[in-house]
Amino acid sequence: MAATRKKKATTRKKATTGKKTTAGKKTTARKKKTTRKYSPAAGESVREEMDAMKAGKLRSGRSGKKVTSRKQAIAIGLSEARRAGKKVPKPKKKS
Repeated sequence: MAATRKKKATTRKKATTGKKTTAGKKTTARKKKTTRKYSPAAGESVREEMDAMKAGKLRSGRSGKKVTSRKQAIAIGLSEARRAGKKVPKPKKKS
């Protein structure tokens, strides 16, 4: 005497494509264009300093020691770009 139970009939939701219909026009937020912080010419001067550092020819200003740090090479390139009047933001203040 095996008791058999009937399974409940479950209804499944249909798969939706994700499209919703709304009345009226939908406005989309547009991305605001931003201006460059660094000019392409400033990037070029940084690239030149990086190449000099990789070749082992980049020296620091006062002491004349060889520059081995990537960050220091970028800082030298940016400071030279500032002196040349290229578009580069002001250096961050030391606290």
